[in-house]
Amino acid sequence: MNRLGVVGCGVMGAGIAEVGAKGGCDVIVVDAFPEALERAQGRMAASLAKAEAAGKLGEAADAILARIRWTTDLTALADREIVTEAIRETVEDKISLVKQLDDILAADAVIATNTSSIPVAQIAAASSHPERVLGTHYFNPVPVMPLVEVVACLQTDPAVADRTHEFCADVLGKKVIRATDRSGFVVNALLVPYLLDAIRSLENGIATKEDIDDGMVGGCGMPMGPLRLCDMIGLDTMLLVSESLYAEHLELRFAPPALLKRHVEAGMFGRKSGRGFYDYSA
Repeated sequence: MNRLGVVGCGVMGAGIAEVGAKGGCDVIVVDAFPEALERAQGRMAASLAKAEAAGKLGEAADAILARIRWTTDLTALADREIVTEAIRETVEDKISLVKQLDDILAADAVIATNTSSIPVAQIAAASSHPERVLGTHYFNPVPVMPLVEVVACLQTDPAVADRTHEFCADVLGKKVIRATDRSGFVVNALLVPYLLDAIRSLENGIATKEDIDDGMVGGCGMPMGPLRLCDMIGLDTMLLVSESLYAEHLELRFAPPALLKRHVEAGMFGRKSGRGFYDYSA
């Protein structure tokens, strides 16, 4: 597979497009909002320029950028061999998109969802070709983090899973692990309870946010404290992921803390809004 489509050009979608172009793919990025496309192009140009200056690219940044086309027209994906959706983390939005892609893509094109918490079977069930739907869960920031979880659901053709595994490993240069189709897969099923416990510790007054983060960085060797990581992920996304995990497992460790809900209700989503547990307005 060489012709890659990406739907949604937030931080994750743009990152997937970037690693695809670095791997030599012909990439088309689709987003409904022209301003989102402009922001993504700016972020990617800056990311590649930084990598080029550090000598981390095998070719010129301009050559990589030239392999990417940006559009608001979903039908531009008609010739794609694999399309990855990286839109908002709601099952309704993802199901709607899969139905639209069914009318556009060839029957043997792969549809991959970058969901971090929604069971893939729910999304595949919306497709008239559920055997070609699976999960490819990348990690933020995609150009830096080496891992991708490939998640085959009950409906996925094993050959599709194998082809996608090969694509992620050989073309994108990712470390691939195979995960069972359950909410959270491997990594988030372990990570999210840890992050939610950090929020509960703050909520219960166990320590300040700085001490919680410094404790996990200095005491456990984490590269970033859990509350700063939540802000980077986005507290709105954290809430959606937590709710999806809780609905799947019905375990209290996955239940969203009230403090997380209050931040989201107040529009404090983290870095992207300028304020979360920390203030980024400066």
